[in-house]
Amino acid sequence: MIFPAWSCPHHDGSQIYVPEPNPKLGDKVDVFLRVPRMSDVTSAWVRVVINGEPELVQTVVDRQDEHDKWLRATLPVINPVVSYRWLLDSGPYNYQWLNGAGLHDHDVADAFDFRLSTYDPPPQWATGTMYQIFPDRFAKSVDRSTPAWAIPAAWDDLVIGEGPDTPRQYYGGDLDGITAHLDHIASLGVGTIYLTPFFPAESNHRYNASTFDRVDPLLGGDAAMARLAAAAHARGMHLMGDLTTNHCGDTHEWFQNALADPNAPEVNFFFFTNYPHAYDAWWNLKEMPIFDHRSTELRRRLYDGPDSVVARWLGPHALNAWRIDVANMTGIHGDINLSHEVATTIRHTMAQVTTESFLQAESNHDASRDLLGDGYQGTMNYAAFTRPLWQWLLPPQQRPYIHTKYPALPNLPGRLVVGAMRELSGVTPWQATLHAMNLIGSHDTHRVASLLGNPQLVDVAFGILAAYPGIPMIYYGDEIGLATMGPEYARIPMPWAHPERWDQRRLALTRALFGTRAQSVALQRGGLRWLHIGDDALTFLREAPGETVLVHAARANHTPIQIPTAVLGSELVGLAGTANLRANMDGMITLPAEGPAFGMWQLCKNVAG
Repeated sequence: MIFPAWSCPHHDGSQIYVPEPNPKLGDKVDVFLRVPRMSDVTSAWVRVVINGEPELVQTVVDRQDEHDKWLRATLPVINPVVSYRWLLDSGPYNYQWLNGAGLHDHDVADAFDFRLSTYDPPPQWATGTMYQIFPDRFAKSVDRSTPAWAIPAAWDDLVIGEGPDTPRQYYGGDLDGITAHLDHIASLGVGTIYLTPFFPAESNHRYNASTFDRVDPLLGGDAAMARLAAAAHARGMHLMGDLTTNHCGDTHEWFQNALADPNAPEVNFFFFTNYPHAYDAWWNLKEMPIFDHRSTELRRRLYDGPDSVVARWLGPHALNAWRIDVANMTGIHGDINLSHEVATTIRHTMAQVTTESFLQAESNHDASRDLLGDGYQGTMNYAAFTRPLWQWLLPPQQRPYIHTKYPALPNLPGRLVVGAMRELSGVTPWQATLHAMNLIGSHDTHRVASLLGNPQLVDVAFGILAAYPGIPMIYYGDEIGLATMGPEYARIPMPWAHPERWDQRRLALTRALFGTRAQSVALQRGGLRWLHIGDDALTFLREAPGETVLVHAARANHTPIQIPTAVLGSELVGLAGTANLRANMDGMITLPAEGPAFGMWQLCKNVAG
């Protein structure tokens, strides 16, 4: 027998199912399983791993009503990370496992177990919407002399998107320009501004830093950073910087010291294969020599301790968070793998400065090895969000993904897309999923308006971005419909002087969606419970104590979806411009069948439990 999704047993790491998500060693933690009355579950156990050995813990009935029965198990917190999954007496063989990836009729690997972590959680503020800014292209406060490495560009000039001059094109955006437009950013419901690198470098992207000791004078220097931080913090917003712990620029003072003196300590900061002429570099780009993290002195200067680069820029006068560039590669070189040590040391250093700091990682694929709680607290969620979402919304045609790593993306049905999302998020603890940076575009991708083409499909992408678990990130200009293909071409200057180029409908919708999210505990920290997974329509609940939000997204017209009032109640209040819904005489809520379309509703009764 095939049961509808809303009748399936459910558990996730959110507060309804794990009331104490951040236990201490030695604690006992209650975990809950929702068992709808329509389910065939007759009993359940929790398989928990204690000191490397799996044990079964019997559940008891905690409470029940006419719709659901709630089972409870109490787990001992013996180890820093506690892995567990549910064993159910159900299914065609009276034997099912429920883990982070869903229900299974056979034995499964431990990788998808739910996890409790005793490590300090990310700060409360870190669930707020992010806004990514590429400083050279956002806003300019003054005209400055063009540096020797650069090709000057007027603000309305076309972007050089290919060839050797691409990183040399200089528009002159700066930090005071960002400060001048904080009202616009705040109007989008943004909680955190994410800046790509602000250190001096001989490029417009600044990922090849020449020093980590100061803010690029072309951006206004340290004083401009202090002004931006003060103004952002006064609005309740936070700042996240972008640090390259994997490499620096070949003009960096450390690398230049290494070249100048074979006995300098900086020689050990890099991988010289034929000193001083040959060395290993990121993607073999000689302007970006790779760091050798076996050097204690490198670690001390870069991220280990109160005098490090990581520590120096944190605090009330500057940053609240770091995003670590190519974190998936940092510390890994041949038979050397210090990746985990790098992550945990950075986290420790940040925590010594302020317990309210947040550490984000860049990764293009499965980052679960780095997200157990003691190091990186979230990742850029290309794997478990961006790529699957694009595969669902992208019309069937050949389109590249990011750089040239994926030459084409298939157009996939919803069941395969959700399968990917569940598997790739199921291998990480709930807190890592909740603090993953979800995105539909970035400085490394095409503009979403061009990628998807159809404005209604873009509406759906923005809607899911606002509603899905994780931290939504808006790439500057996407909120006004900036459009172009090619990651480098997509680094378009923000057209402040040309409001006629702005998509005002897109701006209004963005403000409505993310303004709603900023006021909703369910959308920021609620769980994820799938109700319907179809080829062309996806429906899920975000559940939190006191609030439940229904989310429905469609990429095309589809068969109407009906959900009983036992699940949703009889009346739904539309959010972000969505019309209200009421149950029909048969006790069913019928969701809109048109597409592409997106809608969110707040349940009038909290059915989260």
